[in-house]
Amino acid sequence: MILTVVVVSWNTCALLDKCLLSLRAEVESSSAGSANVEVFVVDNRSRDGSAEMVAAKHAWVKLIRNEENRGFAAANNQVLSITRSPYVMLLNPDTEIGLGTLGTLVEFLERHQHAGIVAPQLLNSDGSIQPSCRKFPTFSAMSCELIGLSRMFPGVAKFRDYKMLDWNHNDERQVDQPEGACLLIRKAVLDEVGIFDESFFMLFEEVDLCYRAKEAGWEIWFTPAAKVVHHYGQSIKQVKVKMILSSHRGLYRFWFKHYRKGRWYLDSIAYLGLMLLAYVRICAYWLRLGLSGPIGSAAS
Repeated sequence: MILTVVVVSWNTCALLDKCLLSLRAEVESSSAGSANVEVFVVDNRSRDGSAEMVAAKHAWVKLIRNEENRGFAAANNQVLSITRSPYVMLLNPDTEIGLGTLGTLVEFLERHQHAGIVAPQLLNSDGSIQPSCRKFPTFSAMSCELIGLSRMFPGVAKFRDYKMLDWNHNDERQVDQPEGACLLIRKAVLDEVGIFDESFFMLFEEVDLCYRAKEAGWEIWFTPAAKVVHHYGQSIKQVKVKMILSSHRGLYRFWFKHYRKGRWYLDSIAYLGLMLLAYVRICAYWLRLGLSGPIGSAAS
């Protein structure tokens, strides 16, 4: 087996079906052939019939049904811990993969022996380019981002730096952290630095993995030669409030893990500050909804 593809699903049945159809077409058209590509769907206890749809319509897929929502990191690890393929692709269920994408990304890692991770160009549903790479979330960068300076002063280069807003995502380059919607990872990277840290339930787990890979000397690349449509945020928007909290906790966990270095104040001040900002964002979200509608009602 050359390539293992892992799709973690949670209540995105229709989009997951489209994702798997695009994968099937890609695998069948690939020069490697289906004998060299295996696809896993790890379902985190979806309640919309996602697992049943996979079993009925995509018998070629290896389906793992979890009895609870284990989160993105833990669900991926169920496959990452057992696969023997030299390359592993992590793919969101709200994506559609273009023909030739698998081969292009695998060939990229084969040509670039120091590259440990490569990401394709992501496209919005309308075909426009979706900015998908960021720099690592330092204290100064995230302070500007979280208190809104990047939105209030969009013309200031310093405030645009974290999201790489002065780059059009049209050229091949090394980056810090591509979005986790589609990542091809060399298995040797996982063997060296480890699989996902399951203390990240969802969000920032791929940032942590990229950081560990770079610390170990691996390169991380973006290439527009491969393209994937990403119907952004379809799982997250179902429980927006929970995901805001998960994002802030994930950021704190990342800071605490990689930047603490004896700075005791991160234990309390940073956490309290991030949680305060999280609840400000939640209040703003409720106001936008007119304080109506089910908020975060879906069970995890």
